[in-house]
Amino acid sequence: MEKFIIAGLKTKYHVRYDFLRKRSEAYKADFNDEEAEMIIDVTDEMLKSKYEQAPLLDIDKHEYVWTGQLFNRTLLEHNGMMVHSSCVEKDGKAYLFSADSGTGKSTHTHLWLKNLSGTSLINDDKPALILDDDKWYACGTPFSGKHDKSRNVKIPVRAIVFVERSETNYVERISVAEATKRLIKQTIRPVDMSLAYKMLEKVDLLLCRVPVFLLHCNMDDEAAIVSYNGIERLINDEN
Repeated sequence: MEKFIIAGLKTKYHVRYDFLRKRSEAYKADFNDEEAEMIIDVTDEMLKSKYEQAPLLDIDKHEYVWTGQLFNRTLLEHNGMMVHSSCVEKDGKAYLFSADSGTGKSTHTHLWLKNLSGTSLINDDKPALILDDDKWYACGTPFSGKHDKSRNVKIPVRAIVFVERSETNYVERISVAEATKRLIKQTIRPVDMSLAYKMLEKVDLLLCRVPVFLLHCNMDDEAAIVSYNGIERLINDEN
């Protein structure tokens, strides 16, 4: 197994193919075997079985997908979870934009990169969220979607934002109940009941500490400015 530090956790997993190897490069580390906090064991037998079940996906992609799946499940044991989202940093704070595939979350974060100074991408598909010292942080991971856009950083989370298409740009705060429903939809939901409970615990802890918004937006440059100003105004009004 090769060694990495991902979301601050000393992690080991097999790397057989270049697809996963390339995406894991920024996370490579060196530590003693006994120091490993997470061991992600995608065995040869498991990989062969998954490929036989879905041969239209190349075996190197299977290695990438199932290593990410097991990473997410193991992360639930370590005060963390992954959320299907595009995550940006602005002025030292992380903003996660989540939505169903095809809605435009990545398009919107790229409007932030284009139009808002002090903005950079953390992860374009599956950032890790880690609870550390009673505060949530967004972290890059090797599991960054088809465009492989990710940075190995750990940034305090400012807000989670769900994206919906609209002709008019505006932001609204949503209830914890609504946020829970939307957030669970954008996570990998484990079949194992003990892990499912751990995931629900993480969701509860996350929503107790991080404000959640619904962004109605088009894909004009103005959408980035309206969303950032609206999020900050609503947070500041609450404080």
